[in-house]
Amino acid sequence: MPFLGLLLAVLSFGWPLAAPTVVRRFDPPAQPWLAGHRGVDLSGSPGAPVLSAGPGTVVFAGELAGRGVVSIAHAGGLRTTYEPVTASVAQGDVVAGGAVIGALEAGHPGLHWGLRRGELYLDPLALLGLGRVRLLPL
Repeated sequence: MPFLGLLLAVLSFGWPLAAPTVVRRFDPPAQPWLAGHRGVDLSGSPGAPVLSAGPGTVVFAGELAGRGVVSIAHAGGLRTTYEPVTASVAQGDVVAGGAVIGALEAGHPGLHWGLRRGELYLDPLALLGLGRVRLLPL
């Protein structure tokens, strides 16, 4: 993310759960087809309200592979995903940052929160200014 985009993201995004702890960090695979952890897991209790991390439009709210999932498109081509969630929103709904989008379901150790830009998975903690810094070769 260019610096300005990152700065804007930090100013307009927040946690999707109240006072969570990061249980498992983002661990992208070396290649797109390899195993990895394409998001972060946050501590939370079943029934806890799940919040939109930022303003956007709901692009999916339903069940995938037996789990409730909500996906929100944000400015700059970003998309956040939340699971397992019993959605209180529907596809096409416009949501504000911090708006309740559903309730955390049982069956996973908290909330899995993902971030993508196109097909590239990113660390959602970067939206909060907490992502790991990685230096890349020129």
